[in-house]
Amino acid sequence: MNWDNLSLVILAAFGCLTLLLTQVSEVLAKLPQIIRAWRQVRNELRNGAPDAGPTLTTCDERSAVDRDSGIRDADTASGEE
Repeated sequence: MNWDNLSLVILAAFGCLTLLLTQVSEVLAKLPQIIRAWRQVRNELRNGAPDAGPTLTTCDERSAVDRDSGIRDADTASGEE
């Protein structure tokens, strides 16, 4: 093994180590958020979901509302009525 190969191996090892440490630090930085979210999921499963938040409408429900009002998606996109 000559010095060129040895230096490349050392650079590759330090590059992999840097990448690994960066990924570990990102996971550890997000760990409190993950724990809070997990506790919220457990509480909601145990106690039932809170009734405070608004309901979300899906694309299918919006399309159904638009069909009932007589407005087609293609008409609104092109500016025609």
